[in-house]
Amino acid sequence: MSKTALFTKEPPAVIVPLLDLRRQYRLLEAEITPILEKIFASQQFILGRYVMDFEKAAASYCGCSHAIGASSGTDALLLALMALGIGPGDAVITTPFTFFASAGAVARVGARPVFCDIESDGFNIDPMAVRDFLRGCERRDGQLVDHKTGATIRALMPVHLYGQCADMVSLLELAREFGLKVIEDAAQAIGADDARGQRAGSMGDIGCLSFFPTKNLGAFGDAGMCTCQDSDLNERMRVLRVHGGHPKYYHSLIGGNFRLDEIQAAVLAVKLRLLDQWTAARQRNAAWYSEAFRRAGLVDRIGLPQTQPGYRHTWNQYVIRVPRRDDLRQFLTERGIGTEIYYPVPLHRQQCFAYLGYAADAFPQANRAADEVLALPIFPELEPQELASVVERVAEFYS
Repeated sequence: MSKTALFTKEPPAVIVPLLDLRRQYRLLEAEITPILEKIFASQQFILGRYVMDFEKAAASYCGCSHAIGASSGTDALLLALMALGIGPGDAVITTPFTFFASAGAVARVGARPVFCDIESDGFNIDPMAVRDFLRGCERRDGQLVDHKTGATIRALMPVHLYGQCADMVSLLELAREFGLKVIEDAAQAIGADDARGQRAGSMGDIGCLSFFPTKNLGAFGDAGMCTCQDSDLNERMRVLRVHGGHPKYYHSLIGGNFRLDEIQAAVLAVKLRLLDQWTAARQRNAAWYSEAFRRAGLVDRIGLPQTQPGYRHTWNQYVIRVPRRDDLRQFLTERGIGTEIYYPVPLHRQQCFAYLGYAADAFPQANRAADEVLALPIFPELEPQELASVVERVAEFYS
């Protein structure tokens, strides 16, 4: 079946997984296996040449002067917060509509997450909501203080959700105006650009990447990275990721065990060379979906994901907004179509963040997104008949 065909009289029973990493692995196995065997033979697994080589390649790809391999995307966020000296008494502004680690890392260093709502027509933090919050804060002794909690506002952590950059021009302008550090949570957005051609992870003080296996660039386990342009921050993060010891066994800082290992670095280096090819395939799949949904007459029933003009969207997820979302998901599951909800409960409504004191209806756009979003299969190796089957089944549900 060609990608131009939408329906047949008797649609084939096509099982479509949300993600199938085995397809990618079959293409890479012959190249990766000998490299892993060399690492096994060397018995050097920690911070060796594969880590150094991958860090150099990733820094270049991200348009950054420095890249520091880390043990996970979550640990990359922790490492960034620690490097900027953020801790008890401080607050970090972020979005309530994201994976838990964004705010969880803030809480883990003893700081306070502060949420601002997302845009009404997208999924990223709304610069106007951030501006309104900041203008409601007070200046005390040269610091910006949230008068409701007494916390010092130290940083802004935008999330480039689903593979599209947040409005960094507006957010960076606010950060400069109010003297805030900027940590980009680019866990889902390696390779994404904004309209200026600036790459995710290169625009703030520190960028944080995740190489969890389901990401566009995925490791064979947990892995992550921090990126930055500043040499002093680079050195500080390199020391912090090895328990703050420099030289070994001499500790001027309290850090953590945040090291990227040789196996993950070697796998990621192989995959990095193919990342743009995979991104192009995701972009083709996303464009085909959107056109197919339009031709099927579904645009008045479902909200299609929007790409900001001039942005490079890397489509970690293709997320539609739909009425009767849970019913649609069950319908698709019963017909072999994999889906996921990213994310069903905004962070301000999570039980562990009840102490922050937000009302359940505090962020209406995040709440609306949580009730409507549904991610469809988008991975590069999808076959034309699989894409067609997804659209056919969605159309069948709304017919």
